Amino acid sequence: MEKPRKQSRQQVFTLVVQIGRKSGDGLPDGATGAALMCYASGVDEAEAVRETVAILKQADTAPLDVTGYGTLEEREAQGHEIDDEERALMQRALDENAVIVAQMTPFFDDQPG
Repeated sequence: MEKPRKQSRQQVFTLVVQIGRKSGDGLPDGATGAALMCYASGVDEAEAVRETVAILKQADTAPLDVTGYGTLEEREAQGHEIDDEERALMQRALDENAVIVAQMTPFFDDQPG
């Protein structure tokens, strides 16, 4: 009896996740939050976002907002320049079916206290 094989078509999506402060989040002292550039695999962007948020919550961060920038092909079509290091991280996310946090940019409140 033949089983129909459904091949999963994983893709890698570039996401920027804004996180707020939470005890144990590992952000620098004085930071009010951060932006995380992530590469996440998924069959679609919605799945990649769900997986990324779930993993970040497990890592004791407080995800607030996610902005999707699409797949490698979509980003190239938009004219984004993507270097070899970024391509390698995207490939790693695909190979490992993982979420890779490539960069963290902390936010600081520059308002006088």
